[in-house]
Amino acid sequence: MKIYIYAKSGHSIGLEATRTCCAIAAKLKEFDPILCTCDFRAGVYAKEELGIKKYVSVDILTNLPNIMERGDILIFDSDETTDIMEKHMKDFCSLLYKVGVDTPQNIVDDKLFKINPNPKFEKTLFFGDDDYGNLLLELIKNSSKKQINLLLGHYFFLGNETKLTPYFENIFTDEEYIDTISNSKFLLTTSIQSCLESIACGNKPVLLLRKDKSYNLQFIENLNLPTINYNENLDKMIIEFEDIISSYPNLNDIEIFDFNTLVLQIRKKFSPDNNINS
Repeated sequence: MKIYIYAKSGHSIGLEATRTCCAIAAKLKEFDPILCTCDFRAGVYAKEELGIKKYVSVDILTNLPNIMERGDILIFDSDETTDIMEKHMKDFCSLLYKVGVDTPQNIVDDKLFKINPNPKFEKTLFFGDDDYGNLLLELIKNSSKKQINLLLGHYFFLGNETKLTPYFENIFTDEEYIDTISNSKFLLTTSIQSCLESIACGNKPVLLLRKDKSYNLQFIENLNLPTINYNENLDKMIIEFEDIISSYPNLNDIEIFDFNTLVLQIRKKFSPDNNINS
């Protein structure tokens, strides 16, 4: 029996689900889980930067039965399923967990992201791991240089770094992601996962709501996480960001998901006395 953790990913999707699933994998490392990504580069990045030991690339979620065996365990973070698909998946797997339903999305690897009392950087912008439409390049066209750092996305096009450099104080590569998130006192980002990681480090994120992304608005409201609506003017968004961080609100506590129950369920399935078809 094996545990597979599937994360929808790719150059036009980003690594949001991948980062969440890597945090889940860290909680379940005793079971030697296998990360499944839609894009080979996402798996390589997860192994090199996020502590993943094993990964495999699959084009889409429905290809998983080609590598899995009946009775295996699956955790997935994807919007690709229908009710009928999930019923078949439950019949095929001994345990099935959907991120955001059976497990929360507010999962952070506390071995990588921990309280940092002395962050090195005041302000950083992380536009996300993907920018297939070159939205950030469009934003800087009529912008002056900003007193804010920029963390590049994993899927940014080759050559974008040179174009973006004149508009920001410092440019950090995607390989510097963990260090940059940990060391940015104030973070402006389009990624809810990056916000959670920033909070775990004791820092103060602001969520920029990109029009091409979907967000759990109820979760954001419950957390009291400050947000900025995306518009076509970077100067205005930075001004709004500066205004928010000048009197940053108190965030509500995040309810910590108890992985012990999930771990016990999985241990039971791995027990030699267990019948995987039960």
